[in-house]
Amino acid sequence: MVEKILIKVNIVKFTSAYFRDKIMKKGTLYGTHRVLDPKGSLPQPALKISNDMEIYDNEILIDVDFLNIDSASFTQLKDEANGDMEKVKNKIIQIVDQRGKMQNPVTGSGGMLIGRVREIGPKLINKIDLKVGDKIATLVSLSLTPLKINKIRNINLDIDRVEIDGNAILFESGIYAKLPEDMEDTLALAALDVAGAPAQVKKLVKPGDNVLILGATGKSGLMCSCMAKQMVGQEGTVIGQARNENRAQFLSRTKFCDKVIVADVLNPIKVLDEVQIKFGKEVDITINCLSIPNTELSSILPTRDGGIVYFFSMATSFTKAALGAEGVGKDVTMIIGNGYTKNHAEITLDLLRSSDKLRAIFEEKYV
Repeated sequence: MVEKILIKVNIVKFTSAYFRDKIMKKGTLYGTHRVLDPKGSLPQPALKISNDMEIYDNEILIDVDFLNIDSASFTQLKDEANGDMEKVKNKIIQIVDQRGKMQNPVTGSGGMLIGRVREIGPKLINKIDLKVGDKIATLVSLSLTPLKINKIRNINLDIDRVEIDGNAILFESGIYAKLPEDMEDTLALAALDVAGAPAQVKKLVKPGDNVLILGATGKSGLMCSCMAKQMVGQEGTVIGQARNENRAQFLSRTKFCDKVIVADVLNPIKVLDEVQIKFGKEVDITINCLSIPNTELSSILPTRDGGIVYFFSMATSFTKAALGAEGVGKDVTMIIGNGYTKNHAEITLDLLRSSDKLRAIFEEKYV
């Protein structure tokens, strides 16, 4: 009798699982099944995607704790709202309601999030190293992530962080990082938000290079300065740009930069002059970590012919960079800041672990 009951229970379980999997909607690798407008687009450039939180068979459902809105986007939102937190909050909700994702319509950029895995589609269960309850940071942009906000609990305007009650979807192609156990979640979030920048610097910078970091006192700028200092060795030089004397003194105390300049990044000639005064010549590589537009030529002018300009800033204009370089006769290789490079999460978290000074600054500001 017991055996019959067990057999019957197992049949019920099998049947339930079978029909659950049969009726679950089939998703596409890159999330195109979520695109509502225009059809045929990928989720990132799409104007609107579905943020229905009933998952497809190849999606991961996340209970979201925090959004880290990218710096260029948050700067624009704050400026538009004149620093009014309620207006910023309402604008974020409006964007998500209209687009199904957090994609600033002015900058086109998003950010990233951290949360806990709530559900995993059956197609992914045996393919990924996640289980329900795991804490993760998504390493794809909010500008392509289906998001639903039930409530905004708090906004920290100083560090671009939004605490919410809501959910998000990660596509099969989406990348993520499990949150490390040796640091606070908010610390990991702050670092992973800009993980592409220091990891790309590690790839680009060689021993002996002379490197200029624009926006060196910001989150990505500090990480890039620290990484560049490790990479250039004794023969190279790292020059950090600050917007005023107070920020310059702070940057000098970090010892991430060999030289510090104070210059208005909206004045390319001034930036060039300051680099030449402090360093005596043009640099090999310029890293743009700024959050404001119209800084393309401030990156190009101080860079030598044959050098590299890396635009991590989401406020970069391809047109201004390309035509600007042509207009001043600069033969430089310009790289758009891909937020992803192989092992970028591990590289960035290891950078925090390797520098007590960098970690202390991040803990003081972001935890």
